[in-house]
Amino acid sequence: MSRIVTRSVPADCHSTLLAQGLSPLMARLYAARGIAGSDELDYGLKALLPYHDMKNIQAMARRLADAIAGGARMLVVADYDADGATACTVAVKGLSMLGGKVDFIVPNRFEYGYGLTPEIVDLAAQSRPDIIVTVDNGIASVAGVERARALGIEVLITDHHLPGDELPDALIVNPNQPGCGFPSKNLAGVGVMFYVLMALRAEQRQRGIYAGKTEPNLGELLDYVALGTVADVVRLDQNNRILVENGLRRMRAGRMAPGIAALFRIAGRAHYKANAFDLGFTLGPRLNAAGRLDDMSLGIACLLANSETQAMTLAQELDRLNRERRVIEHGMQDEALAVLASIDPADRYTLALYREDWHQGVVGIVASRLKERFHRPSIVFAPGDEGEIKGSGRSIPGFHLRDALDLVYKRNPGLILKFGGHAMAAGLTLAAARFAEFLHAFEQVGRELLDENQLTRTIETDGGLDVGDLHLPLAEQLAAEVWGQGFPVPYFHDRFAVMSQRVVGDKHLKLRIAKQGQEFDAMLFNQVDWLPDNISAVYQLVANEWQGRKELQIYLQHWAAAE
Repeated sequence: MSRIVTRSVPADCHSTLLAQGLSPLMARLYAARGIAGSDELDYGLKALLPYHDMKNIQAMARRLADAIAGGARMLVVADYDADGATACTVAVKGLSMLGGKVDFIVPNRFEYGYGLTPEIVDLAAQSRPDIIVTVDNGIASVAGVERARALGIEVLITDHHLPGDELPDALIVNPNQPGCGFPSKNLAGVGVMFYVLMALRAEQRQRGIYAGKTEPNLGELLDYVALGTVADVVRLDQNNRILVENGLRRMRAGRMAPGIAALFRIAGRAHYKANAFDLGFTLGPRLNAAGRLDDMSLGIACLLANSETQAMTLAQELDRLNRERRVIEHGMQDEALAVLASIDPADRYTLALYREDWHQGVVGIVASRLKERFHRPSIVFAPGDEGEIKGSGRSIPGFHLRDALDLVYKRNPGLILKFGGHAMAAGLTLAAARFAEFLHAFEQVGRELLDENQLTRTIETDGGLDVGDLHLPLAEQLAAEVWGQGFPVPYFHDRFAVMSQRVVGDKHLKLRIAKQGQEFDAMLFNQVDWLPDNISAVYQLVANEWQGRKELQIYLQHWAAAE
């Protein structure tokens, strides 16, 4: 069961935006998303938050500048997801542009697990680095930093994850660490590394390194920053929208890296109309497939490729892995639904599932699918190291998953071996023999923190549209904005008459629907059962391009029979 609600529109924000020249509809949409003035829609790079307020960033810039000047060998240790891969690429290319000697390693999730562990430090030590720079990890790597110190290796941490009770004994740049005054806490790992590079370049400028020279253009890295930011599903506040929009502009202009261009081509997407959806749902999954099923070094190699030929070969392999990932995912999802067939999810506040033959690299995606289907915080486990299982969870609004796991951890000493993450996504490790115990403890916390209202799926819309607003120019205007996590794409809610319908592609409905006598093309994906003659529908306006022609199309997101 779903509840459809219309977003509230703060009257003062709406009035201000109207006075600043926005149309009534766009003022309504932006005000409902917390935009108080048109200055918050400025996506020029000059509107980026300055780096100065980020704790330790200038100290790290000085240390990196000294290291580069002294010829120190730097090794980047990355996370194995799309954010980690793009952050690694930005670190390697950016530090090299600024004069550094830099290489990278990325842990294989199946051999080493997540983060700067002592085992990864030992592996890194084989390259004899002077400095390890972490990207998109490290905030919880207390033991790893201690191991590096014992080996005489300095560690610099760049991360964005929430800290635990104890911080590593290292120089840390992370907007979410205690005492950091940086106004945006939503930077992805790649965004944090980009900020470090800006501070480093400023430090080098102050030292006179670029006197009489052209400074390296860090803007050339923004296509990577955009991809990692969207793929990591961080909140798209104004600062992140600036980073994403400027990366998208490079892509649309054909000035992206060969690796990103190859990912567009292999996905069959046109780079000249790149949008956030492309990054999150076509490029991101292909990049992530390397870390899920194989080794993210393959994805990073694609991003770092200097030639189109090399990039295309690597992108083809990423595409193959993504197809394999989908097959594994669908099989696990079917098996999970079969398990749930004997359980009534409506009687549960949380879901946690485990099977000995499930694949560790796909548990997060399956958890996401279960969360979407049943609207419950969901964690899916697969075998890890001997005697252990590793889980990945996804949450629903109002249930902070990392905090919930922290509560389980503190109430049940020794039950959770390790955990970490965010409000909406987290990972953890258990002893396999204690899964049933965790299942009970997690459900107990869910029942304390959630209520029936939160367990009812809520679909937020921007209300109805006048029939005169159902046109292609509005769809194109909406497509030009950077929508995403925390800045949701506009959905509208209206009644329509269904004039005709037919199945296309064996699994979708193509329709003609009418409002107040005017007819429109519409699509309902992944449904073949016919709709009633009159529907109440939640929908999105799309500027559909087919055979060189653009036309308005309405994508139905949710429907119910209308009286």
